[in-house]
Amino acid sequence: MSALEPVIGLEVHCQLETHSKLFSACPLEIGAAPNTRTDPYTWGLPGTLPVLNREAVRKAIALALATHCEIHGESQFARKHYFYPDLPKGYQITQSDRPYATGGWVDVPGAAPLRVRLQRIHLEEDAGKNLHAGRSSGVDYNRAGAPLLEIVSEPDLRSAEQAAAYLRELRGLVRALGLSAANMEEGTLRCDANVSLRPRGHDVLGVRCEIKNVNSFRFLARAIEAEIARQQDLLQQGRTIERCTLGFDGERDRLFVMRSKEDAADYRYLPDPDLPPLSISAAMIEAVRATLPELPADRRARWAAAGVAADDAQLLSAERELADYFDATLAAATARRAELPARRVAAWIVTELLGKLAAEGLPLSRCPITPAALAELVVLVDDGTVSGRTGKDLFARLWQGEASAADIAAREGLQQVSDTSAIDRTIAEVLAAHPQQLAALRAGKDALRGFFVGQIMKATRGQANPKLVAERLAAAIAAGEPT
Repeated sequence: MSALEPVIGLEVHCQLETHSKLFSACPLEIGAAPNTRTDPYTWGLPGTLPVLNREAVRKAIALALATHCEIHGESQFARKHYFYPDLPKGYQITQSDRPYATGGWVDVPGAAPLRVRLQRIHLEEDAGKNLHAGRSSGVDYNRAGAPLLEIVSEPDLRSAEQAAAYLRELRGLVRALGLSAANMEEGTLRCDANVSLRPRGHDVLGVRCEIKNVNSFRFLARAIEAEIARQQDLLQQGRTIERCTLGFDGERDRLFVMRSKEDAADYRYLPDPDLPPLSISAAMIEAVRATLPELPADRRARWAAAGVAADDAQLLSAERELADYFDATLAAATARRAELPARRVAAWIVTELLGKLAAEGLPLSRCPITPAALAELVVLVDDGTVSGRTGKDLFARLWQGEASAADIAAREGLQQVSDTSAIDRTIAEVLAAHPQQLAALRAGKDALRGFFVGQIMKATRGQANPKLVAERLAAAIAAGEPT
């Protein structure tokens, strides 16, 4: 174990899905042609004034409630000055020393559950996007002014794996609330990681370096691991770690220094003179609270109480669409058979459905099997109407577009034989047809039991209930003579 301990905090930027930008009526559209979603305010033209987007404030309150934050009745917007090509006004409107929400936490499930404390969540406007093609560069201002939530964690993370798990849980929460697509590839979810090292067991923080704008979970983990290794090498060489801002080149798997880290004074923060303080009333908070859906952690707790395995529950709760599909399937299945274990429905979705979607590269939205159709199939297998093997064949038929597993099974005679008298007759015939093997089995050659099961299943064309076959065969052998 290394004598040095990583200390990691994340600053996550989430672009909210709203009809218009944070401070103007200019429409938002991901993927629109460059510079086709701009207006005079976006360009920072003289005489334009900001008007706050109420929808963005409601969504900001929803995330603060879901993460147990303290929501302040009054907060302040400020101007953060810096001069980059992607910032037309020469400043960004954000919340600096008076954010709308502070404190709170996110619980990260797993083998070792983790609580990540939040320092703050604040509202701000996004900048534009620099575009580079060969030796040419340009700027797309469509994104400039888009509403962002910045979620700043305390330095509670101790590994790259923990950081990626926390970001996944936060993304799942944002999606469950319907705040954003939170797609890292599109840039609607972006992450900066602050990394430092300190002697293990000490409380004093080391010098932190910030990795900017990581755009995938895999790159986040790799970038943090690379930065931990870089700082360890510097300290082992007796060199000083300089505070700086880093970029990560995922193709070359390397970090590069972008600039020395600015202090807050470098940004010349000042209260925005064109915006009054943001007032959030108790009535507005309660109105938003009343609209909150069931959150991923609450769903996992409900499913765990119903017997769903923790790993399955974590996977099923990761995406709202998948969680909704599971709940709809479970409801349809238990309506058919009240005592059906929830873990069996979960197993079919996790193993068969997600496996098939992954194999064909399809999103759940294009799944050809409805929750009701899958529920019918799960019940058929669970109550012994069809065998597990037949159930998988029926699943393939449903995937190809057939509507009902029960109809297929009835039409083609695929139901299992569970009539004990019929099974006993078949067992008697098979045992009588193989007297030498039966004698050897009764003499102690137990491996022959599988031979007889195979012969019985063959005689019933695979339709005998395997559990009943095993039970009735054992009884016939123990009796000392065929039944």
